[in-house]
Amino acid sequence: MIMIQLDRLLLERRMSLTELSDRVGVTLANLSILKTGKARAVRFSTLDALCRELECQPGDLIVQTPGPQPDTEASPD
Repeated sequence: MIMIQLDRLLLERRMSLTELSDRVGVTLANLSILKTGKARAVRFSTLDALCRELECQPGDLIVQTPGPQPDTEASPD
């Protein structure tokens, strides 16, 4: 499963989600979706802006963990 570790990075940088939203130009709602793991995609431009403001690499923000992928679509079986 792919996970976004936005909580950890915000905590380490002592930054609020609101402050990050203002810095990167992404709505608070969209950042919240990323933070809660409900995002189905992320644009490279958003990833670039997040990494720039959080002073990190994409691999610091996005990690793969063992486990099943969330069931986002019903299979047509």
